[in-house]
Amino acid sequence: MQLTVTRGAPSSERLARWLPSLLLRPRVEHIGFAFVLIALAVYLISNPARTNTYDHFVWQAAALLEGRFAIDYPVHDGPHVNYYFQDVMPLIDQPGRGLLPFPPLPALLLLPQVFIAGLDADAALLAVLLGAINVGLAWRMVSRLTDDLRVALLATIFFGFGTVHWYAAMLGSTWFLAHVAAITFLLLSITLALDGERQERAKSALARLGMGVGPGGWFRPLQFMAGFLLGIAAIGRLPILLGAPFLVFVGAGGSYRARAFSAGLGALIPFLLLLAYNYAASGHFFNPAYEWLYQTEFLAYLPPPNCQATFPPAVCDFLTINRDYAIEDPRHVPLNALIMLAWPPVVQPECLLSFFDRSCSLFRPSPTGMSILLTSPLYLIALPLVRSAWRQRLVMGSTLAIVAIGLLNLMHFSQGWVQFGYRFSNDFAPFALVLVTLALAWRGVRPWTVTLVVISVLVNAWGVYWGVALGW
Repeated sequence: MQLTVTRGAPSSERLARWLPSLLLRPRVEHIGFAFVLIALAVYLISNPARTNTYDHFVWQAAALLEGRFAIDYPVHDGPHVNYYFQDVMPLIDQPGRGLLPFPPLPALLLLPQVFIAGLDADAALLAVLLGAINVGLAWRMVSRLTDDLRVALLATIFFGFGTVHWYAAMLGSTWFLAHVAAITFLLLSITLALDGERQERAKSALARLGMGVGPGGWFRPLQFMAGFLLGIAAIGRLPILLGAPFLVFVGAGGSYRARAFSAGLGALIPFLLLLAYNYAASGHFFNPAYEWLYQTEFLAYLPPPNCQATFPPAVCDFLTINRDYAIEDPRHVPLNALIMLAWPPVVQPECLLSFFDRSCSLFRPSPTGMSILLTSPLYLIALPLVRSAWRQRLVMGSTLAIVAIGLLNLMHFSQGWVQFGYRFSNDFAPFALVLVTLALAWRGVRPWTVTLVVISVLVNAWGVYWGVALGW
């Protein structure tokens, strides 16, 4: 249906002609905008109070606006206090000040809001807004991977409401805001790389037709920007930098070395800026606050309470975080992999007929986390694809990015607490979404694939309910 509008026609007539065209042939950007609005409504309704007792980045932004890196800490009096904050290293040489261990991207994004509202700025609202935008960006990305509208719709619904991105965006406390902000730039980076792939295919086609399109050299602006955006994402969540293999395999450049050169050059800029930021804030290129926190942070959530009464001593020893290991240590992997892949919800058999009672419910999420295979079972669809098509550059690049980011996070001493699901999965979720979309396009939209999406959405809705009800 071709839309034509007669010049000078009344506005009501033009609207009458425009609406049927929009409804019958929705454009990609219209659907993306609809996803943003739907996600915004769902995320806002999920947690309307947005009570956020952990707003480290608001304090960080306020400090930056005052020309310093250390935040006021601990603050006991006044309308805004932070004496109860976790993850702050008090500075001995600056009494009344503390250093945050987190990369500064969320604080930088909060600067306009803090400039206007001061410490009243709503960091959780920023998470909701960015989270909704992320769902639209996810749609934009998957639309580059498939021409099947149903596949793209299903994959986007899964990302927006069937993964722990929903929980992170609706909650928006310090750690979750960092994930949501980083995902925004990571989705943009992956999409630019996919656009670069299309550009290369178009150039190759023109070259075969003898139209004189040359190789274009090693520097490709699209790939440079994809790398730059990946680096920006890493300023929110540093492990995302290990997603770089994706940009070696996918994007503009025409060869592995050309793609790596352009993307690496782009990613290097934010990374060097982060090192400069760390050095200016702490006198070290790598923030020392994490090492301090490792020795002082509360880790008694593992093993679980009363472990010895339930399990043999060997099991409880395995479930104990060992501070003798390094802050990043392969010996942390077995325990953390258990949390990531197999940690169950809390089961209370005595509450057999109760499901949503905060004091007594048959099932409720474990604050330690929950297996991503339980919270987002559609991820399983990617495994046969990886086994069958691992030689494809897009599959190989996505898989290597997931493995590299996931392994680094599993080596970290802590996997996050309190949380629903496995929050570190947000770091590789956009790469996993690439594989899920390709797998859905390969298998097709079938009753069992739709069922897996529905289960993922229902489980995450359950987790969101409990996260709000328990005040997490």
